[in-house]
Amino acid sequence: MTLPLYGTASQSSGLSSDKVRSVLRLRSVDYDGERHEPDFALAKTPDDVRRARVAGWQSIFVVSEGVIDLPDAFNGQLITVPPKYDYLADSDVIGFDHASRKFRTLYRRNSAHNSFLVTERCNNYCLMCSQPPKDVDDRWLLGEIKESLRLIDPATRALTFTGGETLSDWEDFIDVLKECRDRLPTTAIQVLTNGRAFADSRIVDAWKGIDHPNLMAAIPVYASVDHVHDHVVQAKGAFDETILGILKLKDRGQRVEIRVVLHALTAPIIEETGRWLARNLPFVDHVALMGLENTGFAIANDAVLWMDPVDYSDGLARAVDRLSAAGVNVSVYNLPKCVLPKSVWPNALQSISDWKNGFVEECDRCDSKNTCSGFFTTGRPRFSRGVSAITSERKELSRFAN
Repeated sequence: MTLPLYGTASQSSGLSSDKVRSVLRLRSVDYDGERHEPDFALAKTPDDVRRARVAGWQSIFVVSEGVIDLPDAFNGQLITVPPKYDYLADSDVIGFDHASRKFRTLYRRNSAHNSFLVTERCNNYCLMCSQPPKDVDDRWLLGEIKESLRLIDPATRALTFTGGETLSDWEDFIDVLKECRDRLPTTAIQVLTNGRAFADSRIVDAWKGIDHPNLMAAIPVYASVDHVHDHVVQAKGAFDETILGILKLKDRGQRVEIRVVLHALTAPIIEETGRWLARNLPFVDHVALMGLENTGFAIANDAVLWMDPVDYSDGLARAVDRLSAAGVNVSVYNLPKCVLPKSVWPNALQSISDWKNGFVEECDRCDSKNTCSGFFTTGRPRFSRGVSAITSERKELSRFAN
């Protein structure tokens, strides 16, 4: 099941009419530290609500069926959401719209896969885009992110910024990244970007000026041939701008990850792409070869994009070999081990975000389930004909086959 990260509150009261939306931090009812304005006591039972009142909480966030009746003497802030959001916990951060009562889970302290949507605008129009671009004014998201950064746990190990094109409003976004530098200096910060903006030296210099010790730009390169990449992203000239941007970033000593999403337009040539990357961009910090998430535009373009991973697994293995031989750090994302050659298993990571990660019944008897990526639960999942539990017997057969 996909974890519900957004919805509509069944009840809200006491929220300021001067603000359109708020960023809230949930706290345990028993939290005894300093309370700040955004802090709400998190109550999941009637006893939690009672204890919150006794403890003097003036802002209460309730996960419960129906509405909550509090004494007339309570004139604080109250929000009630349905039981399916029971996963919410201490230190999680919520974005809440006052008028519509719509809310989004922005940050979960217990998750290793926290990300912020920076914008839905983009100058690419990728055929398999999981977040189809919209021509909207959503610059308010950057303000919401800044508010959130002040509330999240400084011990957060990793944080991702995604879009749309994250550098659409690059000056404001650079300020957000500087906030990360100041508040989250030990957090690994990954920015998903198509890289085209970095063809502009002003933007590269501003990026370098952030000076965060663990900042990475994750940039897609879908082929070694410009017209193939440009076709996938539906933007003429995108390949040249992207490669120029990567070169400028590395020239200034910045960290870069290259991403290749594998589907029917890119997977058949993945060995050639791997060879080209190994020869021309061996100085990048990481290459991620990624299975397709069948959601967004990928569903509409299914007939053009779907390719069973079994049918490109040998080429994928050779691409991994070529990159590894060139000293490039390479990983395989989003593909279950059972559809991959055994030689690739050490590179196959558990990469799918926990809120949209699942397994099929066949996985229940698999010896490798705990170290496998599993599957996306979003969109319209497609499953390889090669999905099969890895058992001791299968491992033994594989050993003899190799």
